[in-house]
Amino acid sequence: MPPLIEPVVPAGQLGETEQPVILGEGVRLRPWRLDDAAALRDAFGDEAIQRWHGRTIDTDVEAETLIRGWQHAWATEAAARWVITTPDEDVLAGQVGARTLDLAEGVAELSYWIAAPARGQGLAAQAARVLTDWLLGEVGLHRVELQHSTANPTSCAVAERAGFPAEGTRREAGLHADGWHDMHVHGRVAGDPA
Repeated sequence: MPPLIEPVVPAGQLGETEQPVILGEGVRLRPWRLDDAAALRDAFGDEAIQRWHGRTIDTDVEAETLIRGWQHAWATEAAARWVITTPDEDVLAGQVGARTLDLAEGVAELSYWIAAPARGQGLAAQAARVLTDWLLGEVGLHRVELQHSTANPTSCAVAERAGFPAEGTRREAGLHADGWHDMHVHGRVAGDPA
């Protein structure tokens, strides 16, 4: 069956290129490397990251496997994840990415976390803003959305500071270790103010 609608972003636009480093004010986003494994494992030792992201990483081998998965996701255009650093230091401060990516539909779902030592500096909101601007502008997506548990007001504040207005609540849409959570949905579309 021939499609009636052209893809918003042609297949291959990302996966056939090297994942870029993206610079923004006060933040640098770079692709994950296997030598990030120990820092990733350490970050996931934090209870807050475990609570909201539903995983632990016990060994460097597990972290390397996850990083390889993220690298493969870029190549297959299924997702795209970056290490958050500051422009001055190449030290892992967190992660930001399109946890899902649909080029044909022009939609991505954002995710982010900040390692405990880097919290309170505004890095999550700035990284989310910089990546979203890149996805909507350079890549040409139409919509970037994110969702978080209604029990996580910190993530809600990050979303709002990153320019994502709240759009509604999805009832019992996120399964966490303590059960089903209602999820706030935030979104930005092409043409929204940054």
